[in-house]
Amino acid sequence: MRLDNKVTLITGAGSGIGRATALLFASEGAQVMVSDVDEDAALVTADMVRKSGGTVGISIGDVTEEGTAARIVQQTITQFSQLHVLVNSAGITARNLPSDSKPFDVWRRVMDVNLNGTYLMCWSAVPEMERAGGGSILNLGSIMSHVGYPPQFKSGFNPYPVSKGAILQLTRNLANDLASRNIRVNCLAPGFTETSLTESLTKDRETLAFLQSRHPMGRLGKPEEIAHAALYLVSDDASFVTGTSLAVDGGYLAQ
Repeated sequence: MRLDNKVTLITGAGSGIGRATALLFASEGAQVMVSDVDEDAALVTADMVRKSGGTVGISIGDVTEEGTAARIVQQTITQFSQLHVLVNSAGITARNLPSDSKPFDVWRRVMDVNLNGTYLMCWSAVPEMERAGGGSILNLGSIMSHVGYPPQFKSGFNPYPVSKGAILQLTRNLANDLASRNIRVNCLAPGFTETSLTESLTKDRETLAFLQSRHPMGRLGKPEEIAHAALYLVSDDASFVTGTSLAVDGGYLAQ
């Protein structure tokens, strides 16, 4: 098994890519701490892991709160004694927020969850990984870490691409700093994927067809496909890989 006895903490594990990653990692021998702000969603994921024979814990909290991020890490240590892998999958888009939200409120909330939450989880996890002798951090970026939204979206002030671009730069910076401490840091850049984050787009036939046309493979990704790429990056198979961004995007960025 590729993650045998590795303690893995996954934020945003209550749905989508986070849930698929938790299930896959457990099947590969990891002890998985499922974390999400949505307790009901986290409980469902944890139950799925248990039913598949995996070892799982639950930590509920908002990663944008400094004390909560530290608590999530400490609960992982309390339950499993060590921490080897952190996957920062918690994230939102402007579409998740109320339609009557003020533009700058949207900006602050998306940046807070996507960027600040990733920063805070890394900050709390690094000392524990050092104590464990090293580890691997995987930050969920996006194809929007590399390019902007297409002009058809009319989203020049949308904070999502900016937050994901910043996550990539945070990844590079941390990778350079932490390599000497035996901690690898990488970024995963999915294309548009069939999750709750894209549901408001994909339920419209014309928008779905447009998004599919933007991917040379002619379809959106599935959470399980992203999870398999995550598995590679955090496992020893990627032992000489750090500071990189792996696109799993059906060819989107190749155009």
